[in-house]
Amino acid sequence: MISEISTLFGLRVYTDEGRYVGRVDDVVIDLERRQIRGLALGDFNRSLIDSRAPGIIIPYRLVKSVGDIVIVKDIFKFKKERKKEEPQVVEA
Repeated sequence: MISEISTLFGLRVYTDEGRYVGRVDDVVIDLERRQIRGLALGDFNRSLIDSRAPGIIIPYRLVKSVGDIVIVKDIFKFKKERKKEEPQVVEA
């Protein structure tokens, strides 16, 4: 359990597979339910997350552990180069 929300600010976020996701800039809170809804990351790993947005929000349901770092469930796919995956067509 988190004693104070402010302890989350600045923590590094990693996946449970060990990949760096980003750093916590802010926390999204549902005031009516009195619970954390997500973690806002302003500085995030753009090689992992394909977005041109200045920041992203990780839903808090993906958080597995909070301590010196935050560990989230790895739902991110590696970017793949399509040119290498597509078969080449050779005309005779």
